Amino acid sequence: MSKVRIAVQFHPQHADYDGIRRAVARAEELGVDIAYTWDHFYPLYGEPDGEHFECWTMLGAWAEATERIEIGPLVTCNSYRNPQLLADMARTVDHISGGRLIFGIGAGWFERDYDEYGYEFGTGGERLRALARDLPLIKARWAKLNPPPTRRLPLLIGGGGERVTLRIVAEHADIWHGFGTPDELAHKISVLGDHCAAVGRDPGEIEKSVGVNNKRVTDVGAHGDLLYDLGIRQLTFGSNGPAYDVGFIGEWLAWRDAKNAS
Repeated sequence: MSKVRIAVQFHPQHADYDGIRRAVARAEELGVDIAYTWDHFYPLYGEPDGEHFECWTMLGAWAEATERIEIGPLVTCNSYRNPQLLADMARTVDHISGGRLIFGIGAGWFERDYDEYGYEFGTGGERLRALARDLPLIKARWAKLNPPPTRRLPLLIGGGGERVTLRIVAEHADIWHGFGTPDELAHKISVLGDHCAAVGRDPGEIEKSVGVNNKRVTDVGAHGDLLYDLGIRQLTFGSNGPAYDVGFIGEWLAWRDAKNAS
């Protein structure tokens, strides 16, 4: 089974870009495996009209400013860009980074983004159907581009909807990213396994990833072991501006290293 990876999602809000860049550089220096951002146009919490930066432009800058750490959106919104263009953008960032992009994508949910930028919000079902429609187009465009991506781009899908989202994960994803308690995650993983069986896929091919609220964890080893025993191998922690504190991450990196050495 794949090794444990530790990721930090740097929320691109309430900070200037220099602060964000320094935070990503610090994460790489500490040994974090992946630096994510999100794909929104306004802050998701705190001052609603506070400072905020666009996802893909920033990822291109991260690709130049870093050397080892993988980067990606957690997750890009399928509704915000033509899928053919999005595929080309991802391929370009992949090349700039030297093959370190993780392509995270989801159906979208933040209504203010849609309203302010003139996108049709529609219903959750419509957005999920659009995601299912566009993923094959994205993959097909990657196969046509010259040059192609540097590698088979890892495709991460975020979301926990059991009837539709997890079926799309079973059909397309290399990584599934979800949230919840260990019991909730165990149930979601079981549902994902059922969808994989229905489409003839080994669920072990899909890396399981989870968002962890570090402030709620009192025992890193015990909590990490619970997730590990569920088969989860990627743990992601949020970090918000302007401080972007990642001081807590050392304990998780030590836990990761112990697990990967065993």
